[in-house]
Formats: sequence, C-alpha cells, structure tokens
Amino acid sequence: MAIGSISFSGVIIRFVVALALVMLSWNPSELSYYHWATANLPENAPFIVFSGLVLLIAWLVFLRATTRSLGTVGMLLAMAVAASLLWLIIDFGWIDPADGTALAWVVLVLLSAILTAGMSWSHLRRRMAGQADVDDVEA
Repeated sequence: MAIGSISFSGVIIRFVVALALVMLSWNPSELSYYHWATANLPENAPFIVFSGLVLLIAWLVFLRATTRSLGTVGMLLAMAVAASLLWLIIDFGWIDPADGTALAWVVLVLLSAILTAGMSWSHLRRRMAGQADVDDVEA
C-alpha cells in the first residue's frame, strides 16, 4: 500500500535506484549490462537473457510510473528542463561538449533525475497541493 506523503530521503532513495538502473544498463565506463552482454553473449546466453529481462522489467516499472505520473506533456517538459540544464552546464564551461564521456555521464544523471521525478511526482503533488491521483482503485 502506498503511503500518502514522501520525505526527502524517499526521493533520494528513488534517485539512487533510478541511477543504479540507468548505470547498470549502459555507461561510458564499460561496466554495464550492455558491455558485459555484448562481450559474453555466446557463452553466457541464459544468464544474459535472464539479467536482461530483469533490467527490462525494472525499466518498464520506472517508465510506466513516470508516464502515468507526469503524462506526455510532463515528460516533454521534464526532458526540456533536463536539456536546458545540460545546455547551461555546457555554457558555464563545467564540461566540454567535445568530451563525449563527460557528456554521457551528465546525460545519464539527468535521465535518472527524470525517472526520479516520475516515481516521486504523485507523492510530491499530493503533499504540495493536497490533490491525489486516483488512477488505481483498491477494493
């Protein structure tokens, strides 16, 4: 059963889990599912398929919650905010856009933040505005 409100630590936990999901799937350090699976596909196929399905299920849970919570317009706005934040980071000179590795890390963190927003938004909106989402009805 979902709790009616969320704490700052609840949002941080969601961010850590989203970050783990994103980083486990692919990252520039080559310590990810993608790199492991492509390097070991013929000999470890059953374990690769099993691990891939577990990751896919986690992605579907996060993406479904995000799309239901934020909606299409909210997701587009979240992506626009993330893209403008990336632009700001580049404009401040904090990362070099020619450095693909640094750019990839920032994009992965921003993607995790979007997933976190989706996982947390219904709770945050309920806390801020007192309005609850009524998509699921319990008997």
